[in-house]
Amino acid sequence: MTNTGDNNCTHARDITPRSVATDVVRFQGPARDAVTDRVAIEEPLEIRVDFVANGERSVRSLSITMRTPGHDEELAAGFLMSEGLVRSARDIESIRPCGPESGAHDGNNVVKVRLADHATISWPSVERHFYATSSCGVCGKASLEALEVPGLCPISRDGFRISVEAIRMLSDRLRAQQSVFEETGGLHAAALFNSAGELLAIREDVGRHNAVDKLLGAQFLQGSTPLSSNLLFLSGRISFELAQKALAGGIPMVVAVGAPSSLAIELAKRFDITLIGFLRGERFNVYSGEWRLTGD
Repeated sequence: MTNTGDNNCTHARDITPRSVATDVVRFQGPARDAVTDRVAIEEPLEIRVDFVANGERSVRSLSITMRTPGHDEELAAGFLMSEGLVRSARDIESIRPCGPESGAHDGNNVVKVRLADHATISWPSVERHFYATSSCGVCGKASLEALEVPGLCPISRDGFRISVEAIRMLSDRLRAQQSVFEETGGLHAAALFNSAGELLAIREDVGRHNAVDKLLGAQFLQGSTPLSSNLLFLSGRISFELAQKALAGGIPMVVAVGAPSSLAIELAKRFDITLIGFLRGERFNVYSGEWRLTGD
């Protein structure tokens, strides 16, 4: 089993603070009150990779991403998996916080992924420096073609089905579990549901792509991918990158409260992913893969 630190971080409850109190002045009608509110924490995370090249181990910085602290090991694993840099949990020996001895300004915001000896990265073929922000996960991509992770295949049309009624209940079931969102209103959520519409897992972050990476990383480290029996629910919009991450995880359906982009729709149609957007109460739009819906 992959070791993500001194404890198995995949199963351990992450108690890292995700919000912080702040003083605000709240205006409501003629009233003006000094109150204490809570806001989502945002800090940078550097992902370093320890790998074998020419018979020797080297450590290289791969990514700096702005994220909400917590589930950092899952975030790193999900990032490497969704970028096509690892294919199996066996490719990762360990994921550990570097700590203050790393030399970083804040060692708590640095994780090191140690790859197994057999896992290699072809650095010249990595066409962008993996820098992401909380609003854009693909900044710096060299070309549109570089956006597609190589080696991905269309999702099977057999298997996963879900009822229209179950789709309509997803938003309420997700919102009931968004603990930090209820405090701050400032986090994106990504969740996995099964074909019965039951919530299986949820992750939150200031970055929508980070929330998805954390969610997929947890499943990847458990050896649960591909996620062919689940759908991915997003609390915001569906970008190309998020649809691509769903494809990398083998997920047959993506449902979101917001709108999909044109590239996300193109990818969904090309790889047979069911794409649903603008889920608001009884209403939603199906952009591809309607055959996976049952009922009225």
